[in-house]
This record gives sequence, C-alpha cells and structure tokens, in this order.
Amino acid sequence: MTQAEAEFLLAKRQAADFSIIDEWIEPKSRILDLGCGDGELLSYLKTEKQVFGIGVDNDINKIKSCIQSNIPVYQGEIQDTIQLFPDDFFDCIVFSRTVDQLSTPGSILRESLRIGKRLIVGFINHGFWVNRLNFTLKGQRTINTVFPDSWHDSRKANPFSLAEFEKFCSVYNIKIQRRCCLGADWKKTCNILPNFFSGYVIYDLSL
Repeated sequence: MTQAEAEFLLAKRQAADFSIIDEWIEPKSRILDLGCGDGELLSYLKTEKQVFGIGVDNDINKIKSCIQSNIPVYQGEIQDTIQLFPDDFFDCIVFSRTVDQLSTPGSILRESLRIGKRLIVGFINHGFWVNRLNFTLKGQRTINTVFPDSWHDSRKANPFSLAEFEKFCSVYNIKIQRRCCLGADWKKTCNILPNFFSGYVIYDLSL
C-alpha cells in the first residue's frame, strides 16, 4: 500500500469518527477536545454545530495549526490542563483516539467527567479478532494503516479492549449512555460479539 493510499484510508476512517461525534453533540455546546491534534474535529464541529470549542495538545506544530484555524487551544499535558476548569464547565469532553496514549487514563477520564457533563471516548478495540490472530499466529502486534509503525518507532501506548473499558466504567459507576461499535472498515456498525468483531468503538458517558 502506498503512502497516498494509506492517507486516504485514514481520512475515510476519521470522517466516520467525526460523523458519529457530530451526531451526538448538541448545537452551540461548550466542547473540550483533549488531544485535539491540528484542530480538525473542532473546526468541523464549529462549522456543523456552531460549538464553542477549546483544544488541548502538547505538540507545538499542531498548536500552530489550531491557531491558524482560529481554534482556542492550550499547549501542555492533558492531566495538568483539565485541573484548571471548574465542575461542569463544559457540556461535553471529547477523547478521539487519545486515551491509549495517556500515562494515567483512568484518573484523567474520571477528572474529565468532573469538568464535563458528558464524555465522548473513541478508541481502537484491541480485542478485535485480527489483533488476536496476529498475536496467536505470529506472536506480534498488527501493523496496518492504523498502526503503521513497529513498536520501536511508535509512541508509548497502553492498548485495551472494549471489554476492559466497560469493566472500568462498571467499577467506577460511569454510565454508558450510548455506544457505537464499528467493524473493520470503521463504517458499518457491529452488534454481534462487538469485543471480537469491532475495530473501533465510541462511547457517550456520564456520571
């Protein structure tokens, strides 16, 4: 697969992610995007839903992209930045493909539910059958357009499965208001054995 083809597939998957988040967010909401990257999601929501959005990221180049797009943004670590906001300051907090990169994801998710009335979390399900098969047959993790780099070239990550995430929610009495499980193409919904067959999942959470 060429670089152009890989970028095209990632763009299609990103569009599917954005579409679901867009559907779940009310117009003119106050949104905090944790791990906002270059601000694409906030720009999208600002255009489609007229939200007031703030981003958080620690990459200076991505911060510059947000500023160029007129997206208010904080540069710094997520766990430090969310301490700055009072209870229920935001209507919704968004974590899109960020949670597995955090050093203490559990405490950050719980703190996010302090400052936000709702929390939308999207992540790659590492219980997906392809990941299991690669570890069983090859003894190594999957390399594809989602995870194109070998372990020694990638950022630190703490992969987890749908089942592990729902157990976390149960332990800390976090309510799952909605859940969307997507298949391998990140497009079609998956309702049968989602921990095995879904490649990507998005949750709408509250306390």
